Amino acid sequence: MFFLEIIKTLSFSLAIYKKGLSSAKRLALVLPGKLDTKDYPHMQGHVDFLASKGYLAVSFDPPGTWDSPGDSSIYNMTNYVKAINEVITYFGDKPTVLIGHSRGGSTAMFAGSRNKNVTHIIAIMSHVQSSPMRPESLAQGFQISTRDDPRGGERKFKLTKTYFEDPLQGAILGEISKCKKPKLFILGKKDITVKPAEVKEIYEKASPPKQLVEVDSDHNYRFSPEKIEEINKIIWNFLAS
Repeated sequence: MFFLEIIKTLSFSLAIYKKGLSSAKRLALVLPGKLDTKDYPHMQGHVDFLASKGYLAVSFDPPGTWDSPGDSSIYNMTNYVKAINEVITYFGDKPTVLIGHSRGGSTAMFAGSRNKNVTHIIAIMSHVQSSPMRPESLAQGFQISTRDDPRGGERKFKLTKTYFEDPLQGAILGEISKCKKPKLFILGKKDITVKPAEVKEIYEKASPPKQLVEVDSDHNYRFSPEKIEEINKIIWNFLAS
């Protein structure tokens, strides 16, 4: 049976997937990529794993997507960062690890660099600039993007100009280049969505302490339980060290 839990932060109602004890001393937020959901196997796999290591672990659907109420017009990086900060406060401003895949990792870089409660930043197959709106979509003011629904079928989203023109997108590299918190960058050697060279460039420009790990995977490792387990081990090796 599917159970939906909604929390209300200062600005948003957010659908979450949560595991671990509320009394845990540390929080781990696992952040979905562009128009991805908390219900994808890699999001839940990371949450389950970190809860088993003593964290209160949470993933959430960003504002305006999937099970989080609101129109998709509110889906942009500014609101995603705002939601991250408010979720951290909602759970008691615990020392927090941010883990994000793809666009979730990009957002983790920005939010994690600025939020004083964040202790570690983990970006999995992430870049710092999203693709521009397609020329044929500019006139109508939105672009349709489709994702597979883990409960069956597909889900279509309207991405508006506010997503593509969000000013925070251009500020990620500046933040990560001066952030002194431990950072882990994971690249997929077979990734054609966020190419290995892009991840390496970000890693080179990021301020230490930092680590770079390569995984023999494409971008959509969520379809491979073995790759999810492998990345969980990499995450834990980083956090434990």
